[in-house]
Amino acid sequence: MDYERLAELLFPEVTLTPAELELRYPPRALREGARVTRFAPSPTGYLHIGGLFGALTDVLVAKASGGVSYLRIEDTDKKREIDDGVSAILEGFRAFGVRFDEGVTGFGTEQGDYGPYTQSQRVEIYHVVAKDLVKRGLAYPCFCSAEELSQLRDKQEQDGALIRGYFGKYARCRDLSMEQIEKNLADGKSWVLRFRSGGDENKRITFEDLIRGKIEMPENIIDEVLLKSDGIPTYHFAHVCDDHFMRTTHVIRGEEWLSSVPKHIALFKACGFKVPKYVHTAQVMKLDDETGDKRKLSKRKDPEAAVSYFVEKGFPKESLIEYLLTLLNSNFEDWRRANPGTDAMDFPFNLKKMGASGCLFDLQKLTDVSKNVISHMDAETVYARIARWAEVYDPAFYAIFTKDPAYSTAIVNIDRDVPKPRKDLAKWDEAPAYLAYFFDETYENQGAALLPERVSREDAKAILTNYAGIYDPADDRDAWFARMKTICPALGFCPEVKVYKKDPASYKGHVGDVSTVVRLAVTGRTNTPDLCSIMQLLGRERVLARLADFAARICPGASV
Repeated sequence: MDYERLAELLFPEVTLTPAELELRYPPRALREGARVTRFAPSPTGYLHIGGLFGALTDVLVAKASGGVSYLRIEDTDKKREIDDGVSAILEGFRAFGVRFDEGVTGFGTEQGDYGPYTQSQRVEIYHVVAKDLVKRGLAYPCFCSAEELSQLRDKQEQDGALIRGYFGKYARCRDLSMEQIEKNLADGKSWVLRFRSGGDENKRITFEDLIRGKIEMPENIIDEVLLKSDGIPTYHFAHVCDDHFMRTTHVIRGEEWLSSVPKHIALFKACGFKVPKYVHTAQVMKLDDETGDKRKLSKRKDPEAAVSYFVEKGFPKESLIEYLLTLLNSNFEDWRRANPGTDAMDFPFNLKKMGASGCLFDLQKLTDVSKNVISHMDAETVYARIARWAEVYDPAFYAIFTKDPAYSTAIVNIDRDVPKPRKDLAKWDEAPAYLAYFFDETYENQGAALLPERVSREDAKAILTNYAGIYDPADDRDAWFARMKTICPALGFCPEVKVYKKDPASYKGHVGDVSTVVRLAVTGRTNTPDLCSIMQLLGRERVLARLADFAARICPGASV
């Protein structure tokens, strides 16, 4: 076979050589040990939480080594591509602060010297490498129709073949003569380009996975399709060319790609490219609500599979990143305790600290992490984040919340600048309900049913009547609580909780019950931040009006 002639016959328009591509995309000028990683999604849907998990790994591995991470869009599967799929991916990354050093940055925009970073724009590169493989007898045209391929699969089933695919005696076009090829082309027959595998089904390959260690697998014997009939590469061929010419050092991807490693290594070697280091990460799992067993997060069943879910719910970007890092590296929580104020992206990430088994995504644990993250934000940040979320997802609350920014900022500052700040909010969509009693438009008091068992409605009325008479909004916390105690004896309540506990039969209740009645009247709730601060913000007129309204509803006809 005259392979030079065959290459010119198949790719007459290709004049570039692999050597010229090597000059166009030279080795990167990075320090020794620097790692070049890539995240390479297909624009076939929303950004999955597993995708964010993988992208975060890519970025942190590169950053920890002084290397480069880049975003490549693998859009060779046009049948599955969705409109604006790239924007959905980019928005997911932007929402959670994951930034790549190079790659696609928007619709038709990119940054970096190793582009284009979108595969559909790199067809020239794939054809240069494909032509070179044909020249060296390592690739050939296959004219098999879909019907013939189906017949081939039936024959393998009849033969009881242990391996299914296009290889060996089943590879009908592998040894076509030049005359047969020329006739097929002249007849206008459609063709794909296949890899001429040199693998032996009786031999095995060994490679090192940086998480899983040494792995042994059978050699690849399949003559994989490299270029489809329209000249577009398959994933297997495209990523080999891209990872080489973009100078990727570490291929970090999900464990579902483990079975493809033999064919990828075979392709790297056939092309004359250095094989990168492989890192196959565990899948993101969850506990099934029905069975209690671990399973993969499902796009169909689990709303939290989509990164957009966390945006809509209003989880702060810091919370989700913080939580994912606890899944990615076993020592992150120790590092966080030692570095409480440090940006999570400065964490010295280590691949060796990643687990090989599926990591469990726990929404409750994320919620706990998020409460802690929000509790350490200053009031101005919390106000701005709630407002930004509400503007998009709850315009009615946005109008109320932003009407008086100083007032709303003061609300979220209650019990914040203290040694142990409260941890009430986990996500911004909880804010409208949590803050409702601060605004007349959303205040609704259903607290009558929450009165302490020890407190009758008549006693509650008496508490509110007496407290309204002595209430002074100028009191600080100590004076406010001391004033609460002063009304206790005359009403039959003990002003000291410890004294009450020693002799509960002598009292109707204690000062805690008294303050609970006031809290219910003012907020409609039994659990709130500091009540003194709440009442100061609400102001004298509003507080007295609420005391009177509550008393009237628990004891119709009562006045305060």
